Amino acid sequence: MPNWKKLFVESNIPEKLAPLKELSKNLWWSWNTEARDLFAKIDEEIWDECAHNPIVLLEQVSYQRFQELESDEVFMSEMHAVDKQLQDYLTARKNTLGPKIAYFSMEYGLHDSLKIFSGGLGILAGDYLKEASDSKANLVAVGLLYRYGYFKQTISLQGDQMANYEAQQFSKIPVQPAMDADGNWIQVEVEYPGRPLYARLWEAKVGAVSLYLLDADFEANNENDRFVTHHLYGGDNENRLKQEMLLGLGGIRALKKLGHVNADIFHCNEGHAAMIGLERIANLVAEEQLTYAEAKEVVRASTLFTTHTPVPAGHDSFHQDLFKMYMNKYPAKVSLSWDEFVMLGKAAPYEDHFNMSFLAANLSQGINGVSMLHGDVSKHILKPLYEGYLSEELNIGYVTNGVHYSTWTAKEWKEIHLKYFGKDFINNQLDVDLWDKIYKVPDQEIWNLKQNLRAKLIDYVKQRFTDTWVKRNENPKLIGEVKNALNPNALTIGFARRFATYKRAHLLFRNLDRLSKIVNDPERPVQFIFAGKAHPADKAGQDLIRYIVEISKRPEFVGKILFVQNYDMNLAKQLLQGVDIWLNTPTRPLEASGTSGEKGVMNGTLHFSVLDGWWVEGYREGAGWALPLERSYDVQDFQDELDAETIYNLFENEIVPTFYDRNEHDIPEEWVGFIKNTQAQVAPEFTTCRMIRDYQDRFYKPQAERSQRLHADNFKLAKEITSWKGNLAAIWDDIELKELEIADGITNAIRIGEEYPAKVVLDLKGLAPADVGVEIVITENEGNDEPTLVECKEFDLEGTDGKLATYKLNLHLMHPGAYSYAIRMFPKNEQLPHRQDCKYLRWL
Repeated sequence: MPNWKKLFVESNIPEKLAPLKELSKNLWWSWNTEARDLFAKIDEEIWDECAHNPIVLLEQVSYQRFQELESDEVFMSEMHAVDKQLQDYLTARKNTLGPKIAYFSMEYGLHDSLKIFSGGLGILAGDYLKEASDSKANLVAVGLLYRYGYFKQTISLQGDQMANYEAQQFSKIPVQPAMDADGNWIQVEVEYPGRPLYARLWEAKVGAVSLYLLDADFEANNENDRFVTHHLYGGDNENRLKQEMLLGLGGIRALKKLGHVNADIFHCNEGHAAMIGLERIANLVAEEQLTYAEAKEVVRASTLFTTHTPVPAGHDSFHQDLFKMYMNKYPAKVSLSWDEFVMLGKAAPYEDHFNMSFLAANLSQGINGVSMLHGDVSKHILKPLYEGYLSEELNIGYVTNGVHYSTWTAKEWKEIHLKYFGKDFINNQLDVDLWDKIYKVPDQEIWNLKQNLRAKLIDYVKQRFTDTWVKRNENPKLIGEVKNALNPNALTIGFARRFATYKRAHLLFRNLDRLSKIVNDPERPVQFIFAGKAHPADKAGQDLIRYIVEISKRPEFVGKILFVQNYDMNLAKQLLQGVDIWLNTPTRPLEASGTSGEKGVMNGTLHFSVLDGWWVEGYREGAGWALPLERSYDVQDFQDELDAETIYNLFENEIVPTFYDRNEHDIPEEWVGFIKNTQAQVAPEFTTCRMIRDYQDRFYKPQAERSQRLHADNFKLAKEITSWKGNLAAIWDDIELKELEIADGITNAIRIGEEYPAKVVLDLKGLAPADVGVEIVITENEGNDEPTLVECKEFDLEGTDGKLATYKLNLHLMHPGAYSYAIRMFPKNEQLPHRQDCKYLRWL
């Protein structure tokens, strides 16, 4: 028998082609059209086979092909032009703008070749890093490097989802070891019960932004701990806690070793990274000799918490016994008892779980949802932390998510925009007047573009589903029937997203006879393309996928309803660019944002959705379709029935006729008008360019300015605020209400426009009168779970007599109705960023 020995043959790129290697290591290529075209020209077949991974491409291309490219003057010229683009791009970003941001997220969707994302949260974070680079933001990011990432989806003959995990070879993805000044690979350590966890640091270059990724899968750790960075959202709740400790505690330690720990703002993207606040407090206590309260004041000022989850159950929490097993030594680092420490993740002492979103909120000055509606939903979810306040009063804002134009917009649309919007459009996406120039584009040009993109999609889908169906031994006759039925000229609707039941993919199938009539009209054909993954633990979501696959095989739906397996970024691009309508049917208000539809409108794909998430802000008549925001039924099944009927009616009476109503040149003028309205009136408001501007204006800059004031003069202001809060806390419960007078009639009927005097006298027990405010709170809808705020009116300080302070108000109401009222006192200090920063509140 032969005596086999290992032989390693490395790719040998000729020196003249060296720029290709450098280009492959920076994910800038993933959103630069010229760079992607350049790699495709090297070998288009290998480029497709390696799923557009340039590092793998350069490994697999033969040396003979490289020699051919060396002699190809056109290719060499294009390569140098692209390389110069990147160098000029990076040079222009050496001088960054705005505060320095440290951004933390559990996942990042940058490209399919870097499998560290599962869905919307990750794609949003990836888009954000790309835009941070484009916009010259001063940002560094931290995450985890997963060996297996999220699962690859295959569908069985019976329609069952099967989760397959493929290991990433880190030498074949765009990451490099992060080294210290001495050339050593940077490692950090996180304490687990009875042993340390070690994590190595990798760096991914995202244009001018560095993304640092922690990896525990190496021999320094035991087998169980190596699993921590195997799977995104994998394992049990204990493994999730271990991951979040590594991201939060380990992430701050990594930045410290890299010299980035003095960022102006620490942005916590979802509660997974909430422990960054704990580690920063511990550092300030140890290194600056601050008290816990002083350190917390400093940390809160410079932390922003973005929540993406619209339901309480979606926020990570850990049973206090499990949490104590892993974190029981941490309170000593910040001089707290365990009971004090654990209250950072609770709304009430009796709760038995530690909530990571509560921790993030307690350690963040700024909190935001990811759409206007989700901002309001988040107020209700986090309200237990702010006892005594109504939801409407909470200082929880929003920044509506956006999408990265250069990543998601088809090359063909970019050429149209360049031609009509101007060469500087990419740097001026916030100028809505430029988007209005879409109205100058001839209808024929837009219609031809959409026809071509749809044809490309159908060709892509035919190839993709044929390959997968052959591999699973599907009936060849059925494969042929599907390929023949898919129509590049038919009205094509896309529905692709995570298959959770609240997304309501089943709505379309409530009346199969009616659906059959819609898709099988020989004069006006319609086809639906579905894609998406259900979480491996979500049986209901998997059942829904199986149901759709079963329906797609019925004779009346073959080639008219199609489920394409393994939804990834490349399939998403093809669908979003090629379909005519992007359909979204979530249960209100469970769609926090829903950025896939935003990607569609960048490509002239019309949106048809429930008025939820971003579509509440984006919908314009004549630029898409919407199901109403208000519920008609409390019973969800009745609401589903109504919504399904509305969907059928809109397709039959509006959408299909509009698409097929053609002029003498076979152009649907009204439909093209919808496309133009979508790009002019909707698209400009939903780019990451606008999103990062909103974060800068609403959170980063104001918080950075306040944080700088707290740091100045050896944390002088932070210490003063902490002392003030401590004094207030010691006295607050002792303040006495001495007198409360409200003019006769306030508890009965009062007349609009007339004044009714009110007076409150308090014994402040030594507090300054300016430290205490008094207000009347007027509400309505008393029978609801929570009253609705009508208005607050603050009393004026009339005078003081020793310890007594008198507050007066002349109340006059201008709207008739039945209301409730109550009077409360609250702390006042001009150095507080907002009311809930000091949670003390008393109803009188």
